[in-house]
Amino acid sequence: MRTSLVIAIRYTIVTTILLGLVYPLVITGIAQLTMRDKANGQLIVRNGQVIGSAIIGQNFTSDLYFHGRPSAAGNGYDAANSGGSNLAQSNSALVDRINGAVAAYQKQNPGKPVPIDLVTTSASGIDPDVSPAAALYQVTTVAAARHLPEEAVRKLVEQRIQGRQFGVLGEPRVNVLKLNLDLDGLSAQK
Repeated sequence: MRTSLVIAIRYTIVTTILLGLVYPLVITGIAQLTMRDKANGQLIVRNGQVIGSAIIGQNFTSDLYFHGRPSAAGNGYDAANSGGSNLAQSNSALVDRINGAVAAYQKQNPGKPVPIDLVTTSASGIDPDVSPAAALYQVTTVAAARHLPEEAVRKLVEQRIQGRQFGVLGEPRVNVLKLNLDLDGLSAQK
């Protein structure tokens, strides 16, 4: 019995050191050497200050900026609490929230159908991208708020459209933070 206990303790110590310390350090080192940007969260830095991540959405509420998908993660776009709302389609809170968001967007663009990703959350709650249709839907509002020609703002959106990964995976998308940074640059040139 004593021999089995000693073996179990040794095995626990060895596997803890190997799998709890050595393996994570080796993988972290490899990631830092081979893909530093991705390993560090694809942070976007301007003027020496981190302003966001290309892979985590942010809350833009002003009409001066394009809006991303709504977030159900914590207090909104909280990567520590990533996740969807898990509300059923029949849940009145979900239906009311979506109807309210649709009504608000329809005030901005009367008569145009609102793209679904502007009013529904993603599974992660921190999606940094919207569909090209959702970005293009917002062009009129953003251009008017910034006093820019619609065509110039539309061109920015079209330049930011990313295709399917490897040509087949996922859907075309637009990174909202990168688009808004381009928009700030366009406004600064004005």
